[in-house]
Amino acid sequence: MQIADDHEQSPRDWASHVIHGAPALIAYIDRDQRFRFVNLAHQAWLGVLPEDLVGRRVAEVIDELSLQRAGSCLEQALAGQPAVYEGEMFSGPAQCYVHGSFQPDFADDGSVRGVFTVFIDITERYAMESRLRESEARLFGTFQNAAVGMALVTPDGQLLRVNAALCSMLGYREEEMLKLTIGDITYADDVTKSRVMATELMSGKRESYQLEKRYVHRDGHIVHVQLSVSLVRAADGTPFHAVALIADISQRKAYEEALFRERELAEVTLRSIGDAVITTDLQHRVTSLNPIAEAMTGWSQSAAIGRHVSDVFRLIDGQTREPMLNPLLDAILRDAIVELRGDAMLVHRNGFETPIEDSAASIHDHAGNVIGGVLVFHDVSATRALVLKMAHMAQHDTLTGLPNRSLLQSRLEQVIVAAGRRQSRAALIFINLDHFKLINDTLGHKVGDQLLRTFATHLRGLLRSEDTVSRTAGDEFMVVLPHVDSASEASLVCELLMRRWAEQPPNELSELPLSFSAGISIYPDDALDVETMIRHADTAMYEAKMQGRSSFRLFTPAMTQRPAARMRIESELRKAIRRGDLKLHYQPKVDADTGAVVGAEALMRWQVDGRDVYRPDQFVPVAEETGLIGVIGKWALQQACRQAATWHRRGHGITIAVNVAAPQFLQPGFRASLQELLAESELPPQLIELELTERMVMSGGEQSRLLMREIKELGVSLALDDFGTGYSSLSYLKHFPIDVLKIPRTFVRDVATDSDSAAITEAIITMAQSLAMGVVAEGVETAEQAAFLRAAGCTVLQGFLFGPPMPAEEFATLL
Repeated sequence: MQIADDHEQSPRDWASHVIHGAPALIAYIDRDQRFRFVNLAHQAWLGVLPEDLVGRRVAEVIDELSLQRAGSCLEQALAGQPAVYEGEMFSGPAQCYVHGSFQPDFADDGSVRGVFTVFIDITERYAMESRLRESEARLFGTFQNAAVGMALVTPDGQLLRVNAALCSMLGYREEEMLKLTIGDITYADDVTKSRVMATELMSGKRESYQLEKRYVHRDGHIVHVQLSVSLVRAADGTPFHAVALIADISQRKAYEEALFRERELAEVTLRSIGDAVITTDLQHRVTSLNPIAEAMTGWSQSAAIGRHVSDVFRLIDGQTREPMLNPLLDAILRDAIVELRGDAMLVHRNGFETPIEDSAASIHDHAGNVIGGVLVFHDVSATRALVLKMAHMAQHDTLTGLPNRSLLQSRLEQVIVAAGRRQSRAALIFINLDHFKLINDTLGHKVGDQLLRTFATHLRGLLRSEDTVSRTAGDEFMVVLPHVDSASEASLVCELLMRRWAEQPPNELSELPLSFSAGISIYPDDALDVETMIRHADTAMYEAKMQGRSSFRLFTPAMTQRPAARMRIESELRKAIRRGDLKLHYQPKVDADTGAVVGAEALMRWQVDGRDVYRPDQFVPVAEETGLIGVIGKWALQQACRQAATWHRRGHGITIAVNVAAPQFLQPGFRASLQELLAESELPPQLIELELTERMVMSGGEQSRLLMREIKELGVSLALDDFGTGYSSLSYLKHFPIDVLKIPRTFVRDVATDSDSAAITEAIITMAQSLAMGVVAEGVETAEQAAFLRAAGCTVLQGFLFGPPMPAEEFATLL
């Protein structure tokens, strides 16, 4: 179509020009769905001349898929309702995304004559919108699914959008949070600093900031967060909103607080303990000294830090005056605990010397790597010799000088820890002398004690210095081997001990059948902790006993069933309880000055026809292990109350002491049961005395203290048995209502011949007198012992010198 200038063109021509030149498909479709008019754009879009389309039906021209998509809009317009279609149209090269308008053409009578259709190509716009929607979807997905909390915040603090992580962190649903402001969820004490930072951000003083602050969870608890906030500006540069990243650091804060408390506790402990402590790094440079270490070395912490430990902690041998190797260097090198042995003297910065004992150990990080060392040392001068000797005797057997069970357990625990770190093996040998009771009964306790000392020397002489030999009970010994490659190596050690003992028996005992039985348990093959190792070695030893003695056995899992001997004791003990084979014997306690009987200790015996079936040290542990001790203990207490009441009615008002086992003492209802027995026997409470051990009292803690006070309120007195062989802590005496201290036979045995035992015994008596406590010395067997104790101020004596444990009938005659 040719276009003329404005003077030659009519308005109709302009309409035609616009319709045919418009970049859109313009058509008119009649009621029969035939094209009555199409503009020239159809040729460009569909490649068909307009005159070829006029008169044809829509279905003949438009492809089937396009008809399916937009056909309903045409039907709607023919029905008299305008319609709009937006979507894909046309197949082949002409396919595009269109916006289509269907407008009905009404006749004068209101009927629809046809439909005007206009289609505009919006393919490019649609593509841009699709890309925008995809971008928004990705952004929203990243925002919503981020592992940390995220929020969009308006300049006035209103929450525009929050993600799932933030909602979960603070316990809100999304719709609940969007009703809140930042101030609503901020902990009150943090509002001011949070507002200051936000103001600086919005005013342009900063583009972002980071801040640790606290939010308040919906349930009220505090949530510590790390906040990172950035500002987003509008096109004109004004603040639009802020993007906040919120990380929950509550757990980190909890760890930091726990670490702070731990450091504070460690610092307070180091400053308050009585021992001196020095720590170093891996290069042996001093990193800290506590006040005691400052006083003993003459170095202040500020002056010592960074110096080599040998400059600050100078040691010489008190005998040779030669410098001594610092044990800390060896401890760090070997990754072990090293004790300072010999006559060590600490040289003060000003030159004077102090005799000390110490131990050094390596310090590890969380991964087990050595990062330094620690020295712990204390003054052992004459002013503290008595206390130190008591501490030593509390951990050593006074007869043989070997470590006792308490010290053995401590050392075995250290060995297990070290072996676990090295991933190596360690062994425990449990030894019991065969026929020891026969020797005691036939040759007396003096010979028996000599045998125990000789056997201890035999064990110590054949073992390495790093091995531990311990006497844990009457004729029981234990040996700890901290380094063994296999069970076979432990067996070879046991074989050597047995062979040499058989080859070189003590001369004075050569006619007796001297032998021992042993059991072996291996770490980590048989056990992973101290108690299990001891129990398994004990079990293996009983297996050796049951197989005829004079042999040893390695522990096997099959032995976990209770050894046959203990099973037999348990079975027979139950029968003995029913038959009444248990008896109480009474050993007299006498006035040290007059020799008059002032009391008795009730001791349990298991006898048939006057002969022991089993000794107390054999059946009492089984009773405790099986729970029978409750029944037996109550029976013994009942019998003692009845016997004391009988003697009281006959004019002999003496106090009877009864040993109480821990399981019996600490079981619920013990006080009520005791009160019931006193009422039943009509016994004045002051005539019964309960003997408790240090370990029992201390292990029960506050429960023990309260129970003891309740018992005291009944009028019953309390005695502490074997004082000085358990915890040896003097401080607990003032916290527990104790009436009597019993000096153990281990101290009494040597009071007339050993100055240390004599000094400790005198100290116990003096201390008891100052605390208004009575003192009973047990195990008195010689006149020399009695004379010493009497002169030292001990008022009550007990032992074979004044009479053995005897039946009630014999004791009545003595009275």
